[in-house]
Amino acid sequence: MSEDVAWTAPRPPGGPRSEPPAAQPSAAQSPDVDRAAAPQPHVDQPDAPPSDAPVSGAAVDGYRLTLPGADRPAAPPSDAPVTAAPLAAPPLDGGLVDGGSLDGAPVGLSVVVPAYNEEDRLGPTLDAVTAYLGAHEARFGAWEVVVADDGSTDATGALVAARRDPRIRLVAAARNRGKGHALRLGVAASRGRRVLVTDADLAAPIEELERLDAALGADGAAAIGSRSAPGATIGRRQHRVRELLSRAGNLLIRRVAVPGIRDTQCGFKLFEGDRARAAFAASRLNGWGIDVEVLQHFRRAGWSVAEVPVHWSHQSGSKVGPLDYGRMLGELARLKARAVRPADLLAALAFLTMAAVLYSGRLLDPGHRYLPDSMQDQNQWEWFFAVVADSAAHLRNPLFTYLQNFPDGVNLMANTALLGLSVPFAPVTLAFGPAVSLSVCMALGLAATGAAWYWLAVRRVTAHRGAAFTGAALAAFAPPMVSHANAHPNFVILFVIPLIVDRALRLCEGRRVRRDGVVLGLLTAYQVFLGEEPLLLAALGMTLFTGAYALARPAAARTAWRPLLKGLPIAAAVCLPLVAFPLYWQFAGPQSYTSVLHGDSVANSPLALLSFAERSLFAGDAARANLLSPNPTEQNAFYGWPLVLLAFGIAVRLWERPLVKALAATAAGAAVLSLGPRFRLPGTDRVYPGPWALLAHRPLFESVIEGRVAMICAPALGMLLAVALARLARTRRVRTLYAGLLAVALALLPLVPAPLKAVDRVPVPAFFADGLWKRHVRAGESLTPVPLPDPGAAEALHWQTAARLGFKLPGGYFNGPWGPDRTGVYGAAPRPTSDLLRAVRYGGPVPAVDARRRAQARRDFAYWRTGALVLAPQPNDGALRRTVTALTGRPGMWTGGVWVWDLHKRR
Repeated sequence: MSEDVAWTAPRPPGGPRSEPPAAQPSAAQSPDVDRAAAPQPHVDQPDAPPSDAPVSGAAVDGYRLTLPGADRPAAPPSDAPVTAAPLAAPPLDGGLVDGGSLDGAPVGLSVVVPAYNEEDRLGPTLDAVTAYLGAHEARFGAWEVVVADDGSTDATGALVAARRDPRIRLVAAARNRGKGHALRLGVAASRGRRVLVTDADLAAPIEELERLDAALGADGAAAIGSRSAPGATIGRRQHRVRELLSRAGNLLIRRVAVPGIRDTQCGFKLFEGDRARAAFAASRLNGWGIDVEVLQHFRRAGWSVAEVPVHWSHQSGSKVGPLDYGRMLGELARLKARAVRPADLLAALAFLTMAAVLYSGRLLDPGHRYLPDSMQDQNQWEWFFAVVADSAAHLRNPLFTYLQNFPDGVNLMANTALLGLSVPFAPVTLAFGPAVSLSVCMALGLAATGAAWYWLAVRRVTAHRGAAFTGAALAAFAPPMVSHANAHPNFVILFVIPLIVDRALRLCEGRRVRRDGVVLGLLTAYQVFLGEEPLLLAALGMTLFTGAYALARPAAARTAWRPLLKGLPIAAAVCLPLVAFPLYWQFAGPQSYTSVLHGDSVANSPLALLSFAERSLFAGDAARANLLSPNPTEQNAFYGWPLVLLAFGIAVRLWERPLVKALAATAAGAAVLSLGPRFRLPGTDRVYPGPWALLAHRPLFESVIEGRVAMICAPALGMLLAVALARLARTRRVRTLYAGLLAVALALLPLVPAPLKAVDRVPVPAFFADGLWKRHVRAGESLTPVPLPDPGAAEALHWQTAARLGFKLPGGYFNGPWGPDRTGVYGAAPRPTSDLLRAVRYGGPVPAVDARRRAQARRDFAYWRTGALVLAPQPNDGALRRTVTALTGRPGMWTGGVWVWDLHKRR
């Protein structure tokens, strides 16, 4: 730490304080406010500043950081030449405390006016300001006007120098650098107990100072003029385009920099002098963004800011050009970047690296590499990305397509097409192909999920970055997440879920119910297009957490109930219009279905919760993991007995904390629910009913794979671990620290994943890659692979994307309806010929083909509108070739690496 920074212990309750007062009473509390004369200002009274805000006077982790010289005006930057005009005040000496003096009298008010080529407008402004202040010296005391000339090339400086009033001073920069630089010079040169910053055009009349002064009160921090606060009036308006840009800018500023302040850019602000000099001296921006930077400084320092409605009129001759809006965005980005702690950037980089290592087998050459544990899901997801991009490029309905399951088609909304990312990634898909798009999307999405859980942990659980990172890493890279990383981006890309959790918690706080309800509705709507099942599981997990926390802290639950009841309808009112039609299409549109049958083996065994996953780097057991799970992509538990034991120990040791009780109950509840409607006790033949039976046949839940409920345990255990590590970091007992870290390491090391398995992809036959198929398929026809593609063999989807979706396919890998009840099944509704070909493919004997079967084949080919049948090299391809030859009555033709039966001559 620099020797210029002094740490002082916080004052005890009721003890003396040596630093300037922090947060001050609002205008509503000030006795100087004339309530009848002016509308009541909005007071932004921030909470205690976060621990990552080391600013002057800010409370940091129980200490108060003070900068020597913060109680006096800071000297100008070394690279900013300052010249004094004739009759100007003596040069700055940096030693002025609690106001300077002018002819022996303390300066009560300094008016700082930034100016650049203002010779036409500055004179009337100075006349108005000096006349007003001269007439109100009884209220404001001795005053001065400091004109900060930002390298003007006209007579601005000479105009100021020509005034023979020692109270009007000039500070001038050698060259033009921007309004921010000018204000920094002007405020540094000020000497008043209070500092008014006003633009040279005086768009807010100087008479509005009375409102600001009343709002500031006797010992306030800042009162800023606002064109957006209730009670503000606008005389002459800006051009409509500029006004819209200004509103959009203010909305963005409120979101990313200073929440709660409606108008940061009104050039009429009154500050307590010493705080203003400290804030402007700490600023770095030279442009229009300095207003935001200074207010952000006040926010972090815990100094109150009153937003006061004023009268404002646009003045001609504005120096704000069209490009300045872009520069302002750049300065906001710089502010946001400077606010990020290096530890946070390191955490984000670490998550990105972890995701890249996990996908290293495919990431560098996605077009020619395949994840075998995905089975056929990689083909399916690449097809989804390709079809959505094609629909976007040709302005077709992205919720439906006939390219698969022709002629019935596929309801994409009823499938996991990940429209929330496949649509934005459409340019990448069109330019580089769906394999690249899917690979990049999954790697970045997994990293973003880790970063989002980290952000939530820092914001809601602990400020200890190491503890937060460890917990977030477990939440994002737990064994179930790694298992789904093979094949299910909708269960890997979960970065919106932590944002939803945080917004729901904000809603419970009741501070900005309407705004938080709107944002919660927007986030929920977006998550619908990323994955509805993860959203349902998140809602289930939040319900478990809410119930447990309410039992642990009933008083807090009673306080949160009312704003929650107000905010949730707002969220619903925002969300439902955005998702109503897509959801209608999903549940009632063409090729919709009721529920999906998953079978009886999709719940977790109790042993699965205690065992290690197949991809565990140090403890993986593929045979045991496959025995306890449906397939490699559905290893939904496998947290390992060391982590379960550690979590139990944490819960017992920290049970007095309500958060620990709620997290432990959430993890335990999700684990029990994942056992399914009934489960067998390991080592016995005893079967017990499970609580999932209460939900198994309810709408929406009936289609959930109940084993996936255990994925809720990942963030719950991660946050529980973060709490414990933060507590451990505060201990002064070395043995306790080492023992605790050793226990954590022993619990997490078996969960470290190995990179996902990847193999070389089978090349696409030239028949598809080189466009030879075009000779055999006419408009309105399909190209029919032998056998038809299904969830067990969907390589034809890859051929179709390689051919740029030029032909349609019967069959496929998707969810669709079957039977009169429209029950959801995987793949197309079977037909006799498709069943026959599938049976031969999987080892069945070549059947005797008689006239009846040939007639049925003709009917099926006509239903599929088959132009040609295609048989690629595969197991049992000889038997398949003989079967198709018998069904069609003609031999196939070898071309482009496949056998082809062109059916046109038979029609």
